[in-house]
Amino acid sequence: MSKALQKAKGFKKSKSGTYLSMAATAFGAISVVKQIRKARAEHDTLRLIDATVSAASIVTGLAILYRELKRLGDDDVLLG
Repeated sequence: MSKALQKAKGFKKSKSGTYLSMAATAFGAISVVKQIRKARAEHDTLRLIDATVSAASIVTGLAILYRELKRLGDDDVLLG
């Protein structure tokens, strides 16, 4: 396996990859906010519950990614 390919495979476990994952997860919050607003406007309880569960999963995902970022510390794959 080439060195460039090894770096590409290690990107997800790097600080940069973790930051990118966090940004993508946070970007999903935009659609959840829109879903909540629409559900409130239409007084649709089921959609509101669905949006709330989605928001909880986004928060959980961000917390997991943050924990992974703290674990990485100085052991960044791309730097070594």
